[in-house]
Amino acid sequence: MARRAKREFPGVTAYFDRHQKRRFRFRRKGFSTEIHGEYGSSDFRRNYERAVKGYRSQEIGAPATKRGTINALIVSYYKSPDFISLSDSTKSTYRREIERLRNEHGHRLVMQMKRQHVVKLLEPLTDRPSARNNRLRMLRMLLNHAIEIGWRTDNPTTAVKKMRTGSQGFHTWSEDELHAFFEHHELGSIAHTAVTLMLYTACSRVDAVRLGWQNITGSRLQYRRQKTERFSDVVVDIPIHPDLQQVLDTLPRSQMTFLEASGGRSRSPNGLGNAMRKWCNAADLPNCTSHGLRKACATRLAEAGASEREIMAWTGHTSPQMVQIYAGKARRGLMADEGYAKLRKNETSSRIDELNSKGSTK
Repeated sequence: MARRAKREFPGVTAYFDRHQKRRFRFRRKGFSTEIHGEYGSSDFRRNYERAVKGYRSQEIGAPATKRGTINALIVSYYKSPDFISLSDSTKSTYRREIERLRNEHGHRLVMQMKRQHVVKLLEPLTDRPSARNNRLRMLRMLLNHAIEIGWRTDNPTTAVKKMRTGSQGFHTWSEDELHAFFEHHELGSIAHTAVTLMLYTACSRVDAVRLGWQNITGSRLQYRRQKTERFSDVVVDIPIHPDLQQVLDTLPRSQMTFLEASGGRSRSPNGLGNAMRKWCNAADLPNCTSHGLRKACATRLAEAGASEREIMAWTGHTSPQMVQIYAGKARRGLMADEGYAKLRKNETSSRIDELNSKGSTK
């Protein structure tokens, strides 16, 4: 089989802007920037080399960024403490939408933006409520930054409401779905190991791929969440469930991480997500995802009667808000059962009192 030719400029992709002009963008591990110049020219090569070293296009061609525009605001926001303090995965997520805004509306002046302009920017996404809400959230953050740096005194997005999505977020795995997955992927397979690890630790993909024997102390597993480790000292410290211990006992101590790929390579979060999609499809579970396992763990704890603080100790959350979302459905069911038990107890007590009352009158 013929080998594919090595790309001259790895990481570079082409696209057409709103004027149908062909442009080029460099992307690598969450970093993204424009590459100016004619493709293959000396300017293009020089700018590509700087991009590889981590320089952004605004540093390469700063005069091209017009002061007061959305483009300039984005440049400033990327340098702000609010953005710099985010985890790499969150930065990558934010950049995807922010760069779409830059490409489509970067030339617009921030000071001239009014509520009707915000509505106009959101209009193309009306048929996709979640995407519209995400764009609104990014606009709100950018315009809050504009207030902080003195470009505006108000935020025109505050009067714009989010759309109802009707979505409950990621699907929570049911017990039947877990049984079906483990029936298809038996003990010893990487699929079985991955799902068991996430189910009994409530960890996300970015944390699951980093866990290894270094996180085991006696009968406990300890780690810091990648998403919050830069600004929080919270350590998740949980006991190892017997089902998880059974899986860990099958893994060699020489492994650096529990979910390492072939050849001893570390598995990436996106790689785990893609693999999970294939494993779930193979088990005929199209609605199941890796994040749903995190919710399943919280749901199990809630159904067992664990308090919000106890669930937070497993999930690593510092606020009960997300735990209420994760475990709210289970909590409502549990409270309904407890309420029903009290109702039945009260009914039984009333009947006994009624019988006793009738007996005393005879």
